[in-house]
Amino acid sequence: MGELTTFRCPITADLGLLRQQMGSFAAAAGFAGVRLRDVVLVVHEAADNVLEHGGGSGTVVAHADAEGIWVEVIDPTGTLTRERFEQRVAVPPPIASRGYGLWVIAQLSDEVLIDHPEGGCRLRLRFTRRLPDMT
Repeated sequence: MGELTTFRCPITADLGLLRQQMGSFAAAAGFAGVRLRDVVLVVHEAADNVLEHGGGSGTVVAHADAEGIWVEVIDPTGTLTRERFEQRVAVPPPIASRGYGLWVIAQLSDEVLIDHPEGGCRLRLRFTRRLPDMT
């Protein structure tokens, strides 16, 4: 990986563009294969939740460091709480065609933090280049 970098992209209805740009950033930060796909999928799911359940717009900010990437998904009017997140990811969702976003985020991220700066919601996601320990 070269120089440590930062990525910033608005959350809009064009999730394809976000996936493409996030994938390019993560690849440049040393992610490849399944782990690269994990990052792109999780950021897509988090951004889609902002569009569908949050304020309808926001920002994705990612920072690369020596071990991986921190991604912040910022929803200026969002209401996601840690309690709601934990409730939704405690067990796999029932068989359905929708509703897996938070569960997928929890399964594929190494760390998930939620806080509420300035009244909005910030979902902080950590990805290391190694696969998470599945034991």
